[in-house]
Amino acid sequence: MLMLGGIIATVGDRIGTKVGKARLSLFNLRPRQTATLVSIATGSVISASTLAILFAISSQLRTGLFELGRIQDDLASAEAQLAQALAEQDDVREDLRSASTERQRALARLREINQSLDDAVEQQKRTQVQLQRTRDQLTTVSDQAKALQQSTEILRAERDRLVQQQQAIRAQIAQRDTTIAQQDATIAERDQAIANIDQTIAALDQTIAERDQAIAEREQRLADLQTQQNLLAQQVRDLESQYQGLFQGSIALGRNQGLLSGVVTITNRTQARELVNQLLAEANRIAIQAIAPGTPLDQQAIAIGSQEVERLVDRLAVGGEFVIRVLSVANYVIGEPCVVRGEAPCIRIFVDTVPNEIIFPQGTVLSTVALETSIRTDQELVERVNVLLASTQFIATQNGVIEDNVIIADNRTETLLRFLTAVQQETQILDLQTVALRDIYAAGPTQVDIVASRSGRRLFSTRDFIQSTSSARP
Repeated sequence: MLMLGGIIATVGDRIGTKVGKARLSLFNLRPRQTATLVSIATGSVISASTLAILFAISSQLRTGLFELGRIQDDLASAEAQLAQALAEQDDVREDLRSASTERQRALARLREINQSLDDAVEQQKRTQVQLQRTRDQLTTVSDQAKALQQSTEILRAERDRLVQQQQAIRAQIAQRDTTIAQQDATIAERDQAIANIDQTIAALDQTIAERDQAIAEREQRLADLQTQQNLLAQQVRDLESQYQGLFQGSIALGRNQGLLSGVVTITNRTQARELVNQLLAEANRIAIQAIAPGTPLDQQAIAIGSQEVERLVDRLAVGGEFVIRVLSVANYVIGEPCVVRGEAPCIRIFVDTVPNEIIFPQGTVLSTVALETSIRTDQELVERVNVLLASTQFIATQNGVIEDNVIIADNRTETLLRFLTAVQQETQILDLQTVALRDIYAAGPTQVDIVASRSGRRLFSTRDFIQSTSSARP
């Protein structure tokens, strides 16, 4: 099952990687959603195959179900025979005392076993994260379940012994007619005791079934954890292999590293084509200088398809203001052989173009954090502000802002320090929000105003502490 899950996960990962790289689309979904759909399908195949194998090879579960029905039938038959024999018994009082004592011992054993099972379940909950200890605890629970089954067999043997005694008592029925009235009361008491035993056995069977189900669920979680561990280990190995060159300091261009970027305004197709040629020439020069310094700059090193260039020109030809970035598709080391020897272009690049539109209008709230205590240290305040800025940077990048730099107010440290001092002087709970100071375009930067508020009411912000150059001088 582990090998099958690993194979399916590997195949699904490769398919998802190819789908993501090729930017394919299924059912009119976006490429990222298509890759997610492939990952979901792979996980579903792993779960379905795991369940199918379990039901195919788990004869113990099927046997348990069939044996439970037979046991219940045997118990019902034995109870009917015992009820009939009890009406004919003579010396039932002593037998009842003996049977009652035996049953009390059995109940005591059952309570001890149930307590042991509860202790084992509690221990399993505390140690779920440790896979090896979980296996040992599951084995312990299985042994205790077997002990419960053995206790049930002992009770059944006791019933068989009582049935044998009934057969011996039948020969004395004729001589015991005078004591029938007294026996009726005793029989009623024994019937009640038998009913209690039956309820105990039913509860025991239910407990065994619940423990078996809990064991199966824990085994399933264990298998899921092992599968996730294998996937994470594979990802770690992939990352180590991918960035080995970076750790050794030999990577000149990293994957998705920007060669150049900028904001351009296009009015016609001719201008778009000239701009694309200039960008590609500049990107070629930068790539050569990074990979093989000293190589002639007129050598063609970057590789991009003509159809991709035409599609780029078509996108720019519509006119307007665009943000353009030239990115490296893969990792390239210093002294890449194809560049040094002047072979065919091998540095794959990708040109990303998006309209330089407004992503966040002025006054838009980007992120919020709460200062949940009225008394806070300087370190705690700085940490919360860092969380606020990191969240703002992430939200801006996710929504299409190219530049990931966040500028606070006038970008002066003195302004931020005065704002933090005012926050520290507040003795009540506050909310800190980053608000777009002006319209934020796709090209950036993300210039924000940090606003301190309470219950939705604005108190002050970093913009209130901006001072002119002349007033800031002593």
